[in-house]
Amino acid sequence: MRKNQLFSASTRFLKYVQIDTQSDPNSDSNPSTEKQKDLGRLLVEELLDLGISDAHLDEWGYVYATIPSNTNKNVPTICFCSHVDTSPDCSGAGVKPLVHFNWEGTDIILPDDSTQVIKVSEHPDLKEQIGNDIITASGTTLLGADNKAGVAEIMAAAEYLMQNPEIKHGTVKILFTPDEEVGRGIEKVNLEKLGADFAYTMDGESLGTLEDETFSADGVSLTIHGVSTHPGFAKGKLENAMKIAGDILAALPKDSLSPETTEGMEGFIHPTQISGIQESVKLDFIIRDFTVAGLHAKESFLQSIVNQVLINYSNSTVDIKVIEQYRNMKEVLVNHPQVVDYALEAIEKAGLKAEKRSIRGGTDGSRLSFMGLPCPNIFAGEHAFHSKLEWVSVQDMEKATQVIINLVQIWEQRS
Repeated sequence: MRKNQLFSASTRFLKYVQIDTQSDPNSDSNPSTEKQKDLGRLLVEELLDLGISDAHLDEWGYVYATIPSNTNKNVPTICFCSHVDTSPDCSGAGVKPLVHFNWEGTDIILPDDSTQVIKVSEHPDLKEQIGNDIITASGTTLLGADNKAGVAEIMAAAEYLMQNPEIKHGTVKILFTPDEEVGRGIEKVNLEKLGADFAYTMDGESLGTLEDETFSADGVSLTIHGVSTHPGFAKGKLENAMKIAGDILAALPKDSLSPETTEGMEGFIHPTQISGIQESVKLDFIIRDFTVAGLHAKESFLQSIVNQVLINYSNSTVDIKVIEQYRNMKEVLVNHPQVVDYALEAIEKAGLKAEKRSIRGGTDGSRLSFMGLPCPNIFAGEHAFHSKLEWVSVQDMEKATQVIINLVQIWEQRS
């Protein structure tokens, strides 16, 4: 795959992570932060330099580009997608990427904060990386591999395809999105302009993995209306909304139904934010399960907790609002088995053992699938995302790039 390859994925990645693209969940603008467009503008410039003439950044912060078909076959149009923003959970400003060449298998102490240690015992996938080149941040920021690793891999694959026209493929679309980390990555996407039949997000973790199943997700907001009065004359009258919220939270199970007590295919009820005063409190939850029936069961359970708590507050009420966030992509992908099968074949062709996984979260692909663009998630090599301990290996990024190259060829060959 190295023939005529001018810039590797890792070379691009080391440049991209130094651009702060953190998104903001409290912003109402699109994109949520203008600085995300800084990377978008650079990507457009690089795509145009590759000869991809329609590359552009729209007002919402989305980058669109097309690699034209070079085959006489009628091949479905395939899109590769990654998000440019980094998580609000950890600073993305002033990232100093470090390459640990020929890593020998010892714990990695990050130099700008020696308390930040990537321990082999806590990162099982590291054990497979001995002899590889590991990229980390310096200890005071996240790295940005989620999802600039995917961005770099798509860009490296695009360059390779443009430099090697003998590789036959159909029309390939490129989409870079903002605001995935704040749940709005697909909010302003123009699928008609994109014009793809199927898509793949490059936003997964371990080498060789493909995720074809995600959580289904709802958000639940409780607005608690208590009874407020002067505390000096409150006996028998005051019903403090903050205490009602506390009782609801205290009634949640301690050993189940929470992120910290579940794994695998288990879902959860997770409080995420609380605000208010004694008269009124807003309490937000996210509900997660792999089935819609499981979501509804957890929402009913939360309602039963509210009802039980309110027995002790006869003059108070709670309004419950359920907001659908995304659904399990597998419900769509089962109707298009070739999308997953071709990706698994492309991974195997790269010399890897392919593994299908379910992800305890969601991706842009979840919403894209239900918008009519079936879209599983391929590994990008990112690990320990949303933290100062984030890492990715150069070799994993090269393999992910190779998978993209293999995949467009497989779609052409099967058409």
